Order: sequence, then C-alpha cells, then structure tokens
Amino acid sequence: MTVQQAFEIALQRHRAGRLAEAEAIYLQVLAAEPAHAPALHLLGVIAQQTARLDRAVDLIQRALVIRPDYPEARNNLGNALKSKGLMSEAISAYQQAIALRSKFAEAHYNLASLFKEQGQLDEAIAAFRQALAHKPDYPEAQTNLGIALREKGSIDEAIAAHRRAVELNPRLAQAWSNLGNALKDDGQRDEAITAYRQAVALQPGMPEAHCNLAAALKDKGQLEEAIVAYRQALALKPDLAGAYAPLGLLLRQKRRLDEAIAVFQQVTALKPDDAEALSNLGGALVEKGRLDEALVVLRRALALRPDCAEAHNNLGGVLFETGQLAESIAAFRAAVQCALDDAMTHSNVLYALLFDPGCNAKSLLEEHRQWNARHAAPLRPFIQPHANSADPDRRLRIGYLSPNFSSHVVGRNVLPIVERHNSEQFEVYLYSDTTAPDAITDRFRQAAHSWREIYAHSDQAVAELIRADGIDILVDLCLHMAENRLPVFARKPAPVQVTWAGYPGTTGLDAIDYRITDPYLDPEGAPHACYSEASVRLPHSFWCFDPRTEEPAVNPLPALFKGYLTFGSLNTLRKINEGVIDRWSAILRSLKDSRLLLLSQPGEHRQRIREQFEKHGVDGDRIAWFAPADRAQYLAAYHQIDLGLDPFPYNGHSTSIDSFWMGVPVITLVGKTVVGRAGLCQAMNLGLPELIAATPEEYVKLALELAGDLPRLSEMRERLRARMKASPLMDAGQFTRDLEVAYRGMWRRWSDGVIQ
Repeated sequence: MTVQQAFEIALQRHRAGRLAEAEAIYLQVLAAEPAHAPALHLLGVIAQQTARLDRAVDLIQRALVIRPDYPEARNNLGNALKSKGLMSEAISAYQQAIALRSKFAEAHYNLASLFKEQGQLDEAIAAFRQALAHKPDYPEAQTNLGIALREKGSIDEAIAAHRRAVELNPRLAQAWSNLGNALKDDGQRDEAITAYRQAVALQPGMPEAHCNLAAALKDKGQLEEAIVAYRQALALKPDLAGAYAPLGLLLRQKRRLDEAIAVFQQVTALKPDDAEALSNLGGALVEKGRLDEALVVLRRALALRPDCAEAHNNLGGVLFETGQLAESIAAFRAAVQCALDDAMTHSNVLYALLFDPGCNAKSLLEEHRQWNARHAAPLRPFIQPHANSADPDRRLRIGYLSPNFSSHVVGRNVLPIVERHNSEQFEVYLYSDTTAPDAITDRFRQAAHSWREIYAHSDQAVAELIRADGIDILVDLCLHMAENRLPVFARKPAPVQVTWAGYPGTTGLDAIDYRITDPYLDPEGAPHACYSEASVRLPHSFWCFDPRTEEPAVNPLPALFKGYLTFGSLNTLRKINEGVIDRWSAILRSLKDSRLLLLSQPGEHRQRIREQFEKHGVDGDRIAWFAPADRAQYLAAYHQIDLGLDPFPYNGHSTSIDSFWMGVPVITLVGKTVVGRAGLCQAMNLGLPELIAATPEEYVKLALELAGDLPRLSEMRERLRARMKASPLMDAGQFTRDLEVAYRGMWRRWSDGVIQ
C-alpha cells in the first residue's frame, strides 16, 4: 500500500467520525513520510476535535512550515487558536486563509463568527456577507448573519436572512429558532411561536428551542403552555439555569407556590451566590407564608448584592407582612434607590405609607405627586386628543382594569356591580391582568360585554387597545396596590378616568380625573387638597358586599359558653402598630379573663407581637393566633370572636364587613386619613353609631362597655346579618344605579368641556 493510499483510507475514516482509527493511520503516514503536510494538518484537526488544543496548534503549524500556502490549514489553525481563547491570533489565521483563497467561504464564515462573538457586529456582518457572496447556498452563514443583524437592531434584515436560511435548509432547527427570535423582537408573536414549534419538531432534543418557545408563549399570555415548554427544556438540560427563573416566576404568578419554590431552590443549588435567584426564592417564600425562611434568604441575597432592587423589595414585603412597618418602608425606599425607573417598586412605598401612623393626608399627597412626576409625567407625550362622541346621553363604554378579577377582595366587591350594570346605558369592557383565574373570573367574563386579556401586553399596547375600543370612562380598581397598571392611565387612553375599589385614597396622577368616595370617608365641606383627583361621593358607601353564600351561619355568642370574652382582629399585621397595641392592651388589662385573636402566618414575628403586649402588662398567653386559610375557614374563625377591634390609622375595610356579616360588631376609631374612616362609614350604614369612637380613650371605653354587656352583645350578634342585608352595604342594585349616575355626571362634564 502506498503512502497516498494509506492517507486516503485515513481521510475516509476521519470523515466517518472514526477518529481513533484515522489518527493511527495518519501517524503511519507520517512515519513513512514525515513531511506529509496534509497528514500533519488533519492529525492536528483530530487533536482539536478531541480537545488536545496545544497538540492541535503544534501539528497544524508544522504543516504550515512545510506548506505555507495551505488555506485549509490556516483556517483550521484559526479554529484551534479560537478554542484556546487566542482570539487575535485566530483572526490573523482566518485572514491569512482568505488572503490565500479569496473565495474561501468557510474561512469568511469562521472569521465572521469570531467577530460576532467579540461584539464586532459591523465586521461580522461584512464577513458573513462575503461568505454568502462566495457560497450563496450556505444556510449556517445566512442564519448567523441574521443573528448579527438582530443584535445590531436591523430586525427586518434579520428576519429576511433567517427566512432565507430555512428556505435553503428547511430542516435546520437552529435557523427556525433564530427566525423565531427575530420575529418575536418584531412583535410577530404568533409567527415566532410557529417558528419555535418548527425548531422543536425538527430537533426535539434542543433545549434552547424549547426555552425560546416557552418565552414566546409567555409573552403571548399562554402561561400554561409556557410552563410545559420550560419544563421540557429543563428535562433535556437540567443545568440550563436560564430556564429556571422564568419558570419559577410563571409558577409564582399562577399561584403554584410550592412548585415555584422548588424551582427557585434548584436555581440556588446550581448558583448558590446568585442574588437574583435568592431574591426570587425569597419572594415566593413570602407569598407562601414561610416568612422566617424568606428573611434568611433575602438577607443573604442582599449580603451578596447590596444593590439588588428586587431583594430589597421582597425584603420590604416580608417586613410589611410581619408588621415591621418602619423597616418595610425603609426596604421599599432602598429598592427605589436601586431602581429609580421602576414604577411598581415606587408604588410599594406609597401603599406602605398608608399604614404609617406618622403620615398625614398632606404628606401622603406629596409622596404620591412625586410618583406622578417620576413615572407619569414623562408619559404625557403619549396623550392624544380623544375622538369619542360628546353626546351626553348616549350609551357609554365603561372599561374596568384590574389584576384582581378573581376571588380577591377587590374582585368580590366589584363583581356584583359588573353583573348589574344597565346594558342599555352602559357597555362594559373588562381589561383583565389576572394570571390565576378561578370561578369568579368566569363570572366576570360572562358578565362583560367584552373581555380583554392584557397580561401579556405592555402598558403602551394596553393603552392603544383601550383607545381602539373607544372606551369613554376607564376605571382603575387598584391604585398603588400590587400589579397595578397606573402607567396605562398615565397615557390617558380614555377621555374620562376614575379610580375606585382598591382602597379609598389617591393615585397622585394628573391623568386620573375622579376618585369614588362617600359622605363618611369624605364629608361635605372637608378639605380636598389631599387628593389629586376630584372626589365624587356616592350617596351611601364606598363598599358593596355580596357574600354569595349564607355559609357559615352566625353562631351564638362564644362568651356565653366559654366563660370569657374574646376580642379579635383578622386584619393583616401591617395594620397593628404601637398605638394599636397600647389601646388593645388597655382593653385586655381592664377585662382580666379576656383573650385576643389575631391573624398571621406562623413565624418569629408572633413572638415579637406577644412581647409587645407583655411590655404593656398583658400576659402573652392571652394572645391567640389564626393562620390565613381559605375563605370558608377564615369566615368560620369569627365563630371564636365576640367583639371586633378595628386597627388604626388603617381600619379594617372588607375585613370589618366580613366581621359584621358573621355577627361580630367592630369598635372603630375615626382616623385622620381616608383609610382610617372606613369603620365610620360601615357603622353608619348599619345604623350603629355606638361603635364609633372619636378618641383613643373613647375607643377603649366603648369596647369595655359593650364587652361588659353580654346580653346586648348577644342580641347584636343575632341581628347583625339581617341588618347587613337591609343596609346599603349589600344593596348592589342601588349601589350600581348610584355609580351609574356618577359616571353619567362625569361624562356630561366632559361633554361640556369641563375636563379634556
């Protein structure tokens, strides 16, 4: 056998992937002919393929010493040098290969790929175009050109390049995936999903394609399908860290918290020093109620990365839930400093301040106006004239926007109104940001004239949708609570904009014209300088209650059987401050055998609350706890309570209405801000002014008087549910008519040119 015949056999084995056999024969060739440049070159290629990079470079350079005008060897030397991280040397090798053979498409391609990896996009694009000039049917060059063009921001050209790649090779899965990326950037969501599905079908084992498909499905709002696709990506590549965080966040949004926590724990196992992963885990633990664990995780995240806005924000959430209000506000403010442009994080500060006894109406408005200046004012250029017909008496399109069209306190309060709107006068559009729909969501969907899912849409896209729908009056149901869409309202997509139902307060936005209130929250003649909106009072109440069931029934007064009286407040701990504990302690000290039932997740914060009561002379064993549960269990907890105690300065709102429904009267202290006058409103609507205190001293006095009169308390318990049913608090029909009158008045003012 001649040397050349042996070389040909080695080359065949090499092309077949039988590297060890090919290597052995190349060595035999070199033993017979040490200056055989092709054998040295290809032996070097095998060394590179088997990760012996130093040997690869040495062998190929020896071949080039023998044969300097060897373009293939120059090209493969570039590959070996690139693998070693010697980028400038690799570029030189590719350029030398091209100098020897100007039409060497593969060398142009390799040079372009290296430029792209180094971020030299202009050079990469030029080199890819050279490769294609010499080899037009080169799909890999086409799709990588598309990637470089996309990174450069030339999306249309990128799409064209990827489309050409899949035309050249319809079975090139990576090209389909790259096409999907470009289409997604161009806003062509459906087409992007189709491209990703094609990539997955062609190469089911490509985890990146599944991951890209998942991201596109998420952006389209197809959350369940996105979860499946992320799980498929991770099944193929369990260390694909980039898939864990979005999967965990999706599961968290869907309220599948145990699954979300498990996913985030996998991320932190893979990347224990990743502050963002720890922050995500902490946020899920907060929502699950595992508050002590959340504190540990979030403090570790901030130790690793003190400027992690999300970790500060999530830490603020833990502290908020455990009643450490000053510390939570400080954490939220730290988050804002780390992310000045994050409107939602800034909203968390505003919402927390409502609970602060040190804040007055003036300071609250100032804080809200700062939010407006930072996040809403820059959006004024998006505000355009409205083409809505100014006919004051025509049928109006009312749009309600909320993330809580579900079994959320806001959803439960708004549903009775949506179901009762006069369809001859009002056409109702619901813009739903709800990510975990339930049976209540179905009822909202059925009640609406038009239902719009907006979760997957940007604020600008939502505003454009609302404008296209011709909404006349757009109603915010969130204010600064979690997942609000106030930046949509800042763009003023409807001529009249209103806020209601989230809580009584102000948004601070110039673009919101009105706020719904009532005569008790905002009495006639009271100053209105604490709101950025004009106040529109409904005749009776801000709230409308529909329990939708008679269960559980009201039970007899527990004190008659237990031999002691149980006070209770099933409000969140964020409403319980030093002043509240001082007054409640005074009540408990005066009634020696009494107990107090509070609501909270388990954790060390319970001991902190207990110790605060002990400092006020109350044995900590007299404080009992109820952990948050489903609505039926929560309502049944009122069976243990004889008399409710309203917190301040932020009263119980829907919590107190629930208490009245369960036959438990609530002693309330009238506050100095609007969130502290909810108890006043509800007691007056029930015809029970005797539950209302004007001072902290009177608050204690009223509680002790009623607690000391068990026959009266028992009779009140027996009659409260019937009193509720007969009150404006449960007259959904009248409430809806009153609200419609308010809407019509707002519209007539706009028709008259009073607001623009």
